Amino acid sequence: MRDGPLEGLRVVDASTILAGPLCAQILGDFGADVVKIEHPTAGDGMRGHGRSKDGHPLWWKEISRNKRTVGLSLSAPEGAEIFLRLVEGADVLIENFRPGTLERWGLGPDRLHEVNPALVVVRITGFGQRGPYAARAGFGTLAEAMSGFAHLTGEADAPPTLPAFGLADSICGIAASSAAMMALWERERHPDRRGQVVDMSLLEPIMTAVGPSPTVYQQLGIVEERHGNRSTNNAPRNTYRTSDGHWVAVSTSAQTIAERVMRLVGHPEVIGEPWFASGAGRAAHAGPLDGMVGEWIAGRTREEVVAEFTAAGAAVAPVYSSRDLVEDRHVRETEMLTVADDADLGPLLMHNVMWRMSRTPGRIRFTGRALGADTEQVLVGELGCDPQELTGLRAREIVA
Repeated sequence: MRDGPLEGLRVVDASTILAGPLCAQILGDFGADVVKIEHPTAGDGMRGHGRSKDGHPLWWKEISRNKRTVGLSLSAPEGAEIFLRLVEGADVLIENFRPGTLERWGLGPDRLHEVNPALVVVRITGFGQRGPYAARAGFGTLAEAMSGFAHLTGEADAPPTLPAFGLADSICGIAASSAAMMALWERERHPDRRGQVVDMSLLEPIMTAVGPSPTVYQQLGIVEERHGNRSTNNAPRNTYRTSDGHWVAVSTSAQTIAERVMRLVGHPEVIGEPWFASGAGRAAHAGPLDGMVGEWIAGRTREEVVAEFTAAGAAVAPVYSSRDLVEDRHVRETEMLTVADDADLGPLLMHNVMWRMSRTPGRIRFTGRALGADTEQVLVGELGCDPQELTGLRAREIVA
C-alpha cells in the first residue's frame, strides 16, 4: 500500500500548539515523512493540551501521528548546526516562532536557503511577519476576537462568544497545508527549482471564514451585529428543541428547501407572500417563521423530526454531542472516524485523514510518540551524527 500522494516528501515540523502541527499532520497523513522537532526538556506544549489517559495525552496521539519526534534545542549553536543538516535534505519547514526568533539563532530563511535553496518555509504567527502587531504574542483566541467571529457570535443581548475549541488555529493549519502545496507546485515549475517563504497568520484565514462584513461596511456603512442562531441571509434558520429534549438545526439557504419546510410544518400559506420569495425577505420575517417551525418540531421527537424532514427533502441535522457523533451510522460507515493501533493505549479512535482520494488515499501509519523517540534514528542513522557526540549533547540537554 502506498502511503499517499506525498510519499517521498520530507517535512520538518518545528512548530508548536496546533496550527503548525495540524498543517504537518495533514501532510504526514498523505504520505510525507514528517520529523517533529521539540525542545529537549519542555517538548511541544500540545502534549499538555486536552485530556490524558494513564499519563498519555489523547490529543497528542492524533496531532502528532505520522511524525517521528526528535528532541533538539535550536537556540544552542550545536543544535542549530544539526538543524541545518536536517533541513538540508527537507522539502518543507513549518515553524511558528515569534518573528525574528529564527533569525536570532542564525536560522532565518536566508541562511536556510543557503543550505537548501529548494526549501519551502511555512512561517505561522498570530499577525504575520511584518506590521505593527507582528511582535505581539499571537494565539487563536486573539484571532477569533479580532477577526469579527466573536463579535458576530452569540445572542444579541449577550456578550461576544469565543469557540470552545481551537477554531482559528484549525482553519489556519488547514490553510497552511494548502499554501505549502502551492509553494511546492511552484517550485517544481521554477527553472532553478527554488523554494520560497510562506507568511501565514492566524488572523487572515478566520477573517475569510467570517465572511464579507468588511466589504459590507465599506460599501454600505453597516456594522453587522450578533443575532443568535438566526441568519441575515435566509429564514427559517435556527436550532429548535424537540419533544424528547434534543435539539435540531434547520437551514433554508435554497428557496425550494424553504418552501418544503413550510409545507411540512403546516403553513403553506406563507409561500405566496411576496417577501417569502427571497432569503433576505424571509430573514426579515424570521420571528414568525421560527414560531411556526419551532412549534411543529416541539411536538415531535428528534428521530421523528429528522425522518419527516428527510422524507420531505428538507434540510435538517441533529445537534450532536461527541457520543452522538461516535455512534452515528453515517460517520461510522464512511469512516470519518477510524481506529488506529497505539503502542500505549491499544485501539484508539480518532479522526480519519481529512479527505478521500481514490488512488492515493493516505493513511495513519502510527500515532503520536514520546518526546525524542526517534532522535537516535534520525540524527545518527540518517544524518550521520557521531553517537559519542550525541551522548555529550544529551547530557547538556541539547538533544533528547
